[in-house]
Amino acid sequence: MRWNRNNSLGGVFVSRMTGIICLLIFVVLANILTYYVKSPVYHSGVNFVNENFWLLILISVILLAAGLFGAFPFPLNLPAPIIRAFGSVFCIAFVLSVFQWVDRTSGTTLYQFFWVLAFLVVPLVFLIVLASGYFEIMRRLWLQPNLDADPDVKVVHQETHEDTEQPVSDGKSWDEISAEFRMMLYDIIHRFRQEIKKKH
Repeated sequence: MRWNRNNSLGGVFVSRMTGIICLLIFVVLANILTYYVKSPVYHSGVNFVNENFWLLILISVILLAAGLFGAFPFPLNLPAPIIRAFGSVFCIAFVLSVFQWVDRTSGTTLYQFFWVLAFLVVPLVFLIVLASGYFEIMRRLWLQPNLDADPDVKVVHQETHEDTEQPVSDGKSWDEISAEFRMMLYDIIHRFRQEIKKKH
């Protein structure tokens, strides 16, 4: 079992959580400044952010989950493209809300145009993000022999089971499946502890 070297689990978690914290700080500061800034446009913008606050949090959590699954080794990273594709849909919903707010403040009709266009864009973006995510996973699997030859890549734990007394069978026994599952959990926990130690 091998981890993605480009996006470590600890690095993804720290970067995504930093983004969420920065979002929270931005919202709090923007609301505090409403007591000092008298611009109607600014107050309208702050109200817009407050109205879509939970949508922004949802998008941040979805991207966090997609990043964490993407940092896992195959096959645990398979849900990442699906989660990221749903996150792209929510991002488009937020963009539509921005156009709606622009229409309210400036009197334009951009929202109606992009609302009709969204029926074509949303499924197209969803499929593109989904396909590109799984293409990236397949590309990494295709390049796996080169990664195995890289001396800088370290395998956390590897174990083989040999039993000459039992007859050879194509199926795996429950003991073998349980052993592989325990080995997978050990690799995940051990790698996560290593990433935390690197940050300190």
